[in-house]
Amino acid sequence: MGDTIKVVGKIFAILEYMSQSNEAKGPTDVAAATGLNKSTVYRLLSSMAAQGYVEKNADGTYNIGIKLVEIISTYINNLELQTEARPFLNELHNELGLIVHLGILDNAEVIYVEKVDIVRNIRLYAQIGMRVPAYCSSLGKCMLACLSGDELEYLLSQSKLKRYTPNTITSVRELKAHLREVRYQGWAMDNEEYIIGNRCIGAPVYDYRGEIIAAVSASGPVSLVSDERVPEIISRVCQTASQISRRLCYRVS
Repeated sequence: MGDTIKVVGKIFAILEYMSQSNEAKGPTDVAAATGLNKSTVYRLLSSMAAQGYVEKNADGTYNIGIKLVEIISTYINNLELQTEARPFLNELHNELGLIVHLGILDNAEVIYVEKVDIVRNIRLYAQIGMRVPAYCSSLGKCMLACLSGDELEYLLSQSKLKRYTPNTITSVRELKAHLREVRYQGWAMDNEEYIIGNRCIGAPVYDYRGEIIAAVSASGPVSLVSDERVPEIISRVCQTASQISRRLCYRVS
């Protein structure tokens, strides 16, 4: 059993090294990077190639094989956003004591696809499916900020920037500048822009392709999302978004 575990560990070490680059790797490169004996590397690569987990090139180098790609793709395609996100949303709610949402972008609106809010020990999901304008939502700002210039222009051309509160951004020029800031810092805040007395802080969620597919937020009255607490909330929301992204196989390059 011990020898088998050691062999498996060596195989994983080889695959992890080969997955770090699109370039083909030779046995010498793999041995040097993993610290394994070259003859061991050659033997394991030959066995993995026979099973389709790596592919041998004419020059003796190797690439990740199609069988491994197929297995990973099947796993990724079976992931469900809400299912993977739910434990992290619950943890965020329990730590901060704030309402937590997961939302996706649909044209110029955000759709809540998950909500965690406990009142009298009853979990409420009344707002799931609710739509809010993206431009005055922390969730929406995160996702709008990641659109291309043409995509953003189109959405804004189809939207009227209605003023919901004195803090609502209704200038296209000001909104674009604000979204550039959101993209740079990696999080967004709705500072009483949709509902007076309510603040919301959100961060983007990415999939395995590196594309933004959702955003997570924590919100509450200004008394709970005070200026003093904002840095803490930003940190935890960003951490939660990163955890969900990793569950969806997102990998920072």
